[in-house]
Amino acid sequence: MRALISVYDKTDVVAFGRGLAELGCELVSSGGTASALEEGGLDVTRVEDLTGFPEMLGGRVKTLHPRVHAGILARREQEEDLAALAEQGIELFDIVCVNLYPFELAVDRPELAEDELIELIDIGGPAMLRAAAKSFASVVAVCRPQDYDLVLSDVRARQGASSDELRRRLAAVAFARTAAYDSAIARWFQRGETLPETFVPAFDRVLELAYGENPHQSAAYYSERGTRTHLLSFVEQLQGKALSFNNLNDLSAARLLMAELDGPACVITKHANPCGVGVAETVEDAYAKARAADPVSAFGGVVVLNGAVGETLATALAEQFVEVLFAPAFDTRARDVLARKDSLRVLEHTEQRALDAERDYRRVIGGVLVQQRDVGVISRDGLEVVCGSVAEDRWTDMLFAWRVVKHVTSNAIVLARGGQTLGIGAGQMSRVDAVRIAIAKAQELGHALEGAVLASDAFFPFADGPQLALDAGITAFIQPGGSKRDPEVVEAVSSAGAAMVLTGQRHFRH
Repeated sequence: MRALISVYDKTDVVAFGRGLAELGCELVSSGGTASALEEGGLDVTRVEDLTGFPEMLGGRVKTLHPRVHAGILARREQEEDLAALAEQGIELFDIVCVNLYPFELAVDRPELAEDELIELIDIGGPAMLRAAAKSFASVVAVCRPQDYDLVLSDVRARQGASSDELRRRLAAVAFARTAAYDSAIARWFQRGETLPETFVPAFDRVLELAYGENPHQSAAYYSERGTRTHLLSFVEQLQGKALSFNNLNDLSAARLLMAELDGPACVITKHANPCGVGVAETVEDAYAKARAADPVSAFGGVVVLNGAVGETLATALAEQFVEVLFAPAFDTRARDVLARKDSLRVLEHTEQRALDAERDYRRVIGGVLVQQRDVGVISRDGLEVVCGSVAEDRWTDMLFAWRVVKHVTSNAIVLARGGQTLGIGAGQMSRVDAVRIAIAKAQELGHALEGAVLASDAFFPFADGPQLALDAGITAFIQPGGSKRDPEVVEAVSSAGAAMVLTGQRHFRH
């Protein structure tokens, strides 16, 4: 056997080289990797001795040579290939172990100048790795330290040979690695382009899930390369069953809404829609408001809190059926209380970081829809009061309802008062039906609507929706405006002595 080893990340490379040497494998290496192996007491043939050329151009050229690539790419079943190698005195490689300059990590280092980043674009590494993966019929391509033991075990079991299964598996890993690497470089060059001509994101599997939205669908959670944070970044699962596809979908929806709320808050989601949202002086009161908003829908929901959970709150939570509980901290007594519900998934967010302003993706037949994420917390600046007067507490309610409705599936209506949602109408094909459902939910749960506010994610095409709300006691509306019938809608609200604010911006969420 003969192995070519050239790695940037030298984690466990000496142990790997030693394991190969013990199997009678000749080691060929370059630069710092060769020095590391030699310092580990291993015999190494340096690449420059193999090629007869020293490293050139500050290390840019060292493995780009026929004596390297021909030894990787030769087809062992082709007599012509073997004859060509023999004529040039070139030997075959059986294992190619390469990992790449850390361009992806370096992108987030502001102290690096552009010319320094350019030098971290690996050329020889991807070339060797792709060559080895292309020649998987006879060559093992290794690009991750975590695979070293797997390779050694496989080769030991076959007394110096490698299995077809291993070579195929690692070839897939190698091509995925180089594709993701090139994707990161392309994204860096495309920085500033929201929608580039060719869109090449890359994702790494974080978690295998038991199943998808339904038991017959397989599923996994992947994080996107290049994002500073993702859904499960700095999140530790303290107890409970394995997370499911629907758990994570609901958790993402709840966290996106939570990021827009001020002060102690609680968001409860069900089927990726908020079913109860509360803000208060304490996180305990915020939870009480959120649950009381719609306790029926909250059953089996995902609960996200932005404050620490103590024993009192944990006791209240443990009395309910909650699928997932997410909070920044849990004290010892709270953990003891929650541990009694061993199926409850408890997630602790160990470090708070702002969510990235990233792209949204939506899979469609044979393609993907891409857009900027709808981010940004609205303020009173630029909002237009078109009728009525808006007191300070009413502004607070309207801005709260507007932030919530942005995260409800369209057509969306949110009724709120005092930092609490009272009724939510979601996912309706007509806006008036969304109003009707929101009112019915609130009344069914005994929420008085006199003096409450209504937020609509898009304009009212007719005055019928606002009229229903006015008849139920709503006294203030916040909506984008922009309908041809805005004057009729405003007149209906004004005639009832109610207030209306136009935002000039809609928030469809399909």
